[in-house]
Parts: sequence; structure tokens; C-alpha cells
Amino acid sequence: MFGYDSDDDDDDVVLLVCMMDSVVRKIRRQSRVPKHVSSFSGHEKMCELITGHEGLLLEHIRMNRDCFHRLVTLFTVQNRLQETHTLTVQEQLMMFLTMVAHGDSNRRTSYEWKHSGETVSRYIDTISSDLVQLASRFIVPPDFNAISIVIADNRRFFPYFQGCVGAIDGTHIPCGVDADVAAAYRNRKGFTSQNVMAVVDFEMKFTYLVAGWEGSSHDARVLNVATSNPAFMFPHAPEGKYYLVDAGYKNKPGFLAPFRGQNYHLHDCRREDAFNFEDDVVDYGNAEDDVGKASTQQQQQREESNDMGRIRDQIATAMWNDRLD
Repeated sequence: MFGYDSDDDDDDVVLLVCMMDSVVRKIRRQSRVPKHVSSFSGHEKMCELITGHEGLLLEHIRMNRDCFHRLVTLFTVQNRLQETHTLTVQEQLMMFLTMVAHGDSNRRTSYEWKHSGETVSRYIDTISSDLVQLASRFIVPPDFNAISIVIADNRRFFPYFQGCVGAIDGTHIPCGVDADVAAAYRNRKGFTSQNVMAVVDFEMKFTYLVAGWEGSSHDARVLNVATSNPAFMFPHAPEGKYYLVDAGYKNKPGFLAPFRGQNYHLHDCRREDAFNFEDDVVDYGNAEDDVGKASTQQQQQREESNDMGRIRDQIATAMWNDRLD
């Protein structure tokens, strides 16, 4: 009626909406505040850490300058990381090391190094995967035929611990898990974690590592599974050699635990009565009284534990006698 065309009106409305949307977008672009506006870029921060005081670098990435440069060379020579127009290999590695050393979040790392969260996540994932592949190159079993120079050159340790090839302990690494499995990963201190068992030698080098166990798992269980299951490829000590373990483990062939109920941490051992182990010496002559009540397996385990207990007693007696002399 009167020449009214509804289609023309609809076209006009669509055109008007598009024009308004274009104007709004333009205004937003003009008023947008850049997120990373600090004049101190990630590259400049990296340069300051590398050229500055080595103690500051050690606090940030938990390694000294020489170790960091060797890590950069390793990743570069093996072509595991490539330099980009925005990130050098050094900055990629330092960003990763800073994040894992302090448990920083993706958001905080993004802010500190002036890169997007996607960039941070990508390099963290890449470097983590590369380090897992390199683990077998650096985490290798000890030389069971050699006596550590740390022991051989220290009168406090030699000849008492000449058969020792390393020490074993567990540590809890905080982790985030799904709610349906959180109970299994919650440790006795109340936070979710992985129970990681590590073996180190006297040069402070890792010689074996098991990760992934739930935080509620006992240290002894982790060790028992690792030593009994061939899939874990645990480096068993030969006869006459052993690992030092704490009171959370038991004495058995290849593993030497301390006396029960005695202080063995460093600050406790400085006390005058640190060598008062006499009350804990086991009377192995009476150990056979209950043999008839135990199964064959229990009897064997007891005998093996007694063997390591005798070694422990011999070491303690020798150290005590030398101290008196």
C-alpha cells in the first residue's frame, strides 16, 4: 500500500546495524589498553639475570650460570629448541626454569616474561617433554665397583661406609588432580601431591627416580614395588653394597636403615649423646625363639633383616670405638 516495500526497510536496518557494529569495534580498538606494556621485556630480564650476580640467578632458576649455559648448548645442538623472532633459546629455557623452580602459574609467568599465556604453555609443554626424553642420559645407575671420592677422602665416612652406593628417600611434589581422585593424592600434611622416590649418590647426582605415586602412598610401598617389579628397572646393589634409607624403610639386603628411636638428622647428631645407640642394639641370639611361629617367608625376611642389622651394629661400634680413641 502507498508503495511501501518491507524488503527495502529490512535492508536498511541490516546496513544500519553493520555500521553501528563497525563504529563500536573501532572505538574499542582505540580505547583498548595493552596488557604487556612494561618497558622491561622478558629478554631484558633474562639478560640481567645472566650478566648479574650469580646468587640472584641461582635463586631464580636453581642452577648456576655455567650449568645454564651447558643446558642451552645441549638443547641447541640437539635442535630441540629453535630461536624465534620473539624468543631466544635462552629465554625459553629461563622462563621454564623460573616457573618450575617457584611453582608459578601460567598467568604469573605470562606477566613476568611479557608473553601470552598460549606462548608460555606451549614452551613449558615442549621443554618438559624434551627433559623426559633426556632423563636416561643423566639419571644413570651408580658404579657399584667404585668407592665414592666423597667417602674415600673423608675420615668421618671411611672406612665405615665404603660399601654405601647412595641414599634413598621420598619427597612430595604438590600437584593438581581431579576431584574424584583427590583423596588418593592427599598426603598426611593435607595437600595433594605425588610421592616421588629418588636415589642420589654422594656427589649429589640422581641415579634413579620413580614419580607418579599418589601422595597417600607410603615410602616403603613405593620402594617395594620398584624393587620387586622388573618393569621399574631398579639398580639393585650387589652383595656387600647397600643404599642408606631412613626409618620409614626396613633393613633388608641392599638397604641399611638407622636405629629405631634414635636421632639421625644432622642437627641432632651434633649433640653429645648422638652416638648413644646401646639401647637399640638387637640381641640377635634371641631372635630364633620365635622362628617356629613364623612362616618360611617371615623367617627369611627376619634373617635378612638381622644380617643388615649386624652390619649396622658393626659400623656403629667401629665409629664409637674410633671416637673414643
